[in-house]
Amino acid sequence: MTIALTSSTPIWLFLFAIFINKPMQGNECMSKTTEANHANAATKSVADIPLPAGYRRLPQSAGTFGAWLRTMSLKQDNKVYLYNGQLKGNQQAQYAVLDISVGNKDLQQCADAVMRLYAEYLYAQKSFGKISFNATDGTKMDYSDWMKGDRFILKDNHLRKVRQAAPASGQACFAQYLETVFSWAGTMSLSKELIPVKDTRKLLPGDVFIRGGAPGHAVIVMDVAEDAMGERVFLLAQSYMPAQNIHVLKNPGAATPWYPAGFSGKLLTPEWVFDANELTRFP
Repeated sequence: MTIALTSSTPIWLFLFAIFINKPMQGNECMSKTTEANHANAATKSVADIPLPAGYRRLPQSAGTFGAWLRTMSLKQDNKVYLYNGQLKGNQQAQYAVLDISVGNKDLQQCADAVMRLYAEYLYAQKSFGKISFNATDGTKMDYSDWMKGDRFILKDNHLRKVRQAAPASGQACFAQYLETVFSWAGTMSLSKELIPVKDTRKLLPGDVFIRGGAPGHAVIVMDVAEDAMGERVFLLAQSYMPAQNIHVLKNPGAATPWYPAGFSGKLLTPEWVFDANELTRFP
């Protein structure tokens, strides 16, 4: 509302004009304050995790798995919860928690979390034909056929692909597919699909340290940085048993969550010890 003031304007109208402008000025200040608060509380991602002094993030081309992993949002609540909503007993392993669902079933454990992230990346790229994992018995479980209506039935101790559902797509369809993958695949099957990486000095975002077995374990390299000499450091993330939030791990031997690459012996993580020769990569 605008009031034109002149020398003949009554004093009461002049005061009224000042009064109605105050809330407008106040709201403007409140708006700026709110914007500042929102900026401070902006969602952080893996790319915001501070680097060790002297390091810079390894360049990743747009559209790659490594570039996508860096965009993963982090929860403000740094606690790790199980699939049933209970707190994980050990709250000392995580540096940060990824803002991605764990589901309400005890399914998304260690290898499942790795497959989840890779599948979500391919889904975001609309590369539906590349979303495929093998069950422990070797049965190929591909998302393309799942969308066409194929389902996997256990018969004579072997999974059988049967066309029994109507064609579907979308997030609900994708979530159901992932639950099926988590039910029938694990560290043993995933370890056979991945390609060994012989030199830990050359590890990349998206690589996986994995030991197939029962028990086995898998962690994924979320980010990589290097210094002027080309020495690399990396971040790791995991889920575990029971199914729980995927979380960026602390490095038990350092003040930061970054692990030094180029080792040839053991990789000590908060809840598992890997060998250097257990580093792998998606084909």
